Amino acid sequence: MSQKLTSSGRGKANPRVTLRTIAEVTGLSLSTVSLSLRGGTTLKQETRDKVAEAAQSLGYVPDRAGVRLRTGKTNVIALVLDGSEDSPDFARQMIQGIGHAIKGTRYHLTVIPEFERQNSAETIRYVLDNRTADGVIITHTGPRDRRVQMMIDADFPFVSHGRTEFYTPHPYHDFHSEVFASTAVERLASKGCKRVMLMIGDDSTTNYHNITTAFHKATARAGIEARILDGSQARSPAELRKLGLDLASEDPRPDGIISDSEMRTIALVGGLLEGGLKLGQDVQLIYKQTSGILPTLFPDLDSIREDVFAAGGELTRLLLKRIDGAPTEDLQTLAEPVPHWRS
Repeated sequence: MSQKLTSSGRGKANPRVTLRTIAEVTGLSLSTVSLSLRGGTTLKQETRDKVAEAAQSLGYVPDRAGVRLRTGKTNVIALVLDGSEDSPDFARQMIQGIGHAIKGTRYHLTVIPEFERQNSAETIRYVLDNRTADGVIITHTGPRDRRVQMMIDADFPFVSHGRTEFYTPHPYHDFHSEVFASTAVERLASKGCKRVMLMIGDDSTTNYHNITTAFHKATARAGIEARILDGSQARSPAELRKLGLDLASEDPRPDGIISDSEMRTIALVGGLLEGGLKLGQDVQLIYKQTSGILPTLFPDLDSIREDVFAAGGELTRLLLKRIDGAPTEDLQTLAEPVPHWRS
């Protein structure tokens, strides 16, 4: 009976591809192959490309247990993803951005969804105690986020999507929400709005405090009436739709609305339209855009965009630098909002 031959000439069917297999196929030394797959920058790019191409064509899968025993590294980064996100496309774009950033590196991504935020600290504790990742990305940070404190105390590599109020600096990448709020207020003021309402979600995050503070300052500068509706007053889509219906019959009602969430915007607009209001005429609205969904549904609404895919890539870049020992002070960046004025 004939046996299936592999590229290394062995007769065993479907053997495990090892570093030695790649070395035999490429004609390189075992140490060179090992260094190349670990991301060794001292090697020529031609050599690294040759090893990467051979590894991919052979279907090489690293022995993570062996790597961890030899180096103490897992070659894994973990994304602790808040499950209560208000954007319909946030998770997919974030994961794709991270995946694109680690492509060609030795790292793999583990996604840990958190549907109850109070359990998130337990997830971080598990990662720290068992060293299941070399670094962690967290989202939706609070001013005194317990998860951040835990990882600072453990001197464990991490980066947060959002800022905190800790005295000790830590790596972060964040949407410049203060600019979002002030830009939106200025836009509404330029369109003649006199009574502006900010609709915003979770008041436990640092993002909430940054936006509301900037909103109050901007409306005060513009000399217009300010009102804030936070997530504690209307949480479910049905409640937000009812809110929009109620706002439509208020006298006087807000003539300008700023929303920090696509999901909240969709529900609110449903109520405003049911109440007979015409967007762009009876009420002006600006929302934070994180996907292409709302421009398709309401192509005339103004928005200010956050590029979540790019945020995933930047968070990964910062984390990998932190894992390699870069100083924290060099790993803090902000993404500038991009206005899309359509009406």
